[in-house]
Amino acid sequence: MAPDAHALHCPNCGGSVAPGDGACKYCRAALATVSCPTCFALMFDGAIYCPACGTRRARRESGDVQAPCPACHGIMRDVRLGTTTMLECGRCHGQWVDAPTFEQICADREAQAAAVLHQSPPAARSQAAAPVRYRKCVACGKLMNRVNFGRLSGAVVDVCKGHGTFLDEGELHLIATFIQGGGLERARHRELEELKDEEQRIRVLLDELARRTRDV
Repeated sequence: MAPDAHALHCPNCGGSVAPGDGACKYCRAALATVSCPTCFALMFDGAIYCPACGTRRARRESGDVQAPCPACHGIMRDVRLGTTTMLECGRCHGQWVDAPTFEQICADREAQAAAVLHQSPPAARSQAAAPVRYRKCVACGKLMNRVNFGRLSGAVVDVCKGHGTFLDEGELHLIATFIQGGGLERARHRELEELKDEEQRIRVLLDELARRTRDV
């Protein structure tokens, strides 16, 4: 069973903090890095088990591969979470995940969702009214598309088709919990309902056109 997330406290000032907090809201001290290999939640240094899902910590930093961050232009370095490898920015904590790895993350988390008896879907994050800035792909340098993952998750990520996905701090955890909570299945169901509605609309238009043709 996962530890109680409400029992987390800032090691600097003792203030209560949540698993997804990157900095203490009281003293602004840096708290944690993404270390959970299952839900990609933030974990305090020294914590053994993820406070969000209970998985054992698995984070290794090599720094063998480096690249400029598309968001803040800091330096992203190689990080391995369990079997998942990505680049992570030491300044803004954004993450770059190449296309095959991101597809595998989604496939693995959806398979795990089949074993979840019940889990409330994560709340969509509110998007600040800030100007939209398009970021450059780490691999090819072209501007990436901004996509609300799964149309329902609330995680608006930067995607370069074929190369990879850039995620701001906390978005990978949001996506993982969204998938494990059945988010992709809900998104597919909504898309199917929208297709059915569109087919019905077209059918009505065709019937109306046929009726007018007969009346001419």
